Amino acid sequence: MERGREPFKGYWSLPGGLVETGEHLEAAIRREVREETALRVEPLEIFEIFERIMRDARGRVEFHYVLADYVCKVVSRGEPRAGDDVSAVRWVKRAALDDLELTEGTREVIEKAFDARRKRS
Repeated sequence: MERGREPFKGYWSLPGGLVETGEHLEAAIRREVREETALRVEPLEIFEIFERIMRDARGRVEFHYVLADYVCKVVSRGEPRAGDDVSAVRWVKRAALDDLELTEGTREVIEKAFDARRKRS
C-alpha cells in the first residue's frame, strides 16, 4: 500500500497502524488491514518484530515505532482498494518491488517472508 499521510507519504509499505487501548494485537491487525485495503485477513503467525526510531534535524527522537509483522491469510477475496490513510493499494509481484519506493525495513521483511515460505514448500 502507498502511504497517503506523513510520515513517509508516498512510500510503499505493509498495512498497519496503532493498536487501540484494550484491543488485542490480532484484532488490531484485522481492523487495520480492513481499513487500509478492504481485505479481510486472519493472522497466522507473528513473523518479525523490529523498531524504528526516527529523529528530527536536531537529532531528537520524533517517532518511535515498534512494528510487529504477521503472516496473514486473506479470508475474503476481492480486489483490494485504498482506504483510511492510504493513497493506493495493489498486489505486487516480488520482482516489481524494485520499482517501488519502500519504507525502511519493508523490503527486508518481505524477502524474509518469501524465503521462509519457499523453505516450507
